Amino acid sequence: MFFGKKPHLIGLDIGSRSIKAAEVAETKKGRTLKNFSTIDIEPGIIEEGAIKDPEAVSAAIRELFKASKLKEQNVAISVGGYSVIVKKINVKTMTEDELHETIHFEAEQYIPFDISDVNLDFQILGESEQNPNQMSVILVAAKKEMVNEYVSLIQMAGLNACIIDVDAFALQNIFEFNYAPEEENVALIDIGASKTSLNLLKGNSSVFMRDVSLGCGQINEKISSFVDCSLAEAEEIKLSEQSDKVSAEDLKGIVSSVVTDWCSEIKRALDFFYSSYPEDQIKRIILSGGGANIKEFRKLLAEETATAVEIINPFGNFSVDNSRLDHSYLEQIAPQAAICMGIAIRKIGDK
Repeated sequence: MFFGKKPHLIGLDIGSRSIKAAEVAETKKGRTLKNFSTIDIEPGIIEEGAIKDPEAVSAAIRELFKASKLKEQNVAISVGGYSVIVKKINVKTMTEDELHETIHFEAEQYIPFDISDVNLDFQILGESEQNPNQMSVILVAAKKEMVNEYVSLIQMAGLNACIIDVDAFALQNIFEFNYAPEEENVALIDIGASKTSLNLLKGNSSVFMRDVSLGCGQINEKISSFVDCSLAEAEEIKLSEQSDKVSAEDLKGIVSSVVTDWCSEIKRALDFFYSSYPEDQIKRIILSGGGANIKEFRKLLAEETATAVEIINPFGNFSVDNSRLDHSYLEQIAPQAAICMGIAIRKIGDK
């Protein structure tokens, strides 16, 4: 989905608790990270991908650009959640132009929305593994209402939305950019404040994508309910080493109950993969998002799935502008930066 012309873009990740912006430039050293900045937003102004208070969000974006001295107005953003459907389908082998003609008919069989209410896109992956007369296609459908909502928001902020990507694709983009191509199967999992994006890769191909309404905000909600405080106060309690409002033992119990649910959901996704590819094994789980920082979650997930679990480094293959960016800051923010960096490397016209 394209709305602009200039090739230089700012990656803008609009989350439910923070907004992130990344600027990547092509230099003699390769791709250089020139800027990475974040701004927190109040709970409730974005819920499950829906923008409840566009004025507040657009004001936060303007403030972020001003504070970061970002001049470029063309941006790439990404969307996810229940308003976005990504499916791998098999269709009769045909040219891309022919598929353009028939994609609405093909999509109607797989999309649980009225086909007139969505924007459709697709990517041909190649010959189907099961049938040589068919080809595999990644089908993407995003509700027009949501897409228009985000385009309007970007315009309110005085910017141009040039590319609208999908969160799970952005994860795959940044993983492939930073990690050597491998034949082994990998699960990419981003746990944000209110949403978890899963992308299971078989070799270099995505075979399963899903967004679920699980995230770090659940911990805040449980703390808030337990001690009768605001969500902002609950966030402070969660991040602090100790609090006079909740014991360390009770806090550990709250975190444990939430991350156990996360592990169950992830295990369900992996079981789906194994039912489709019984001979294959997921070798690594790469975590991103704020949830990746929770040590107990990483330990439990590794035990439950019998799989190596690691945190993504989305900055690994970038040169860094040391005059603007502090390495310790980048190290600290790395897990939360994955989707933003995945859209920051997009260029108009690529797939």
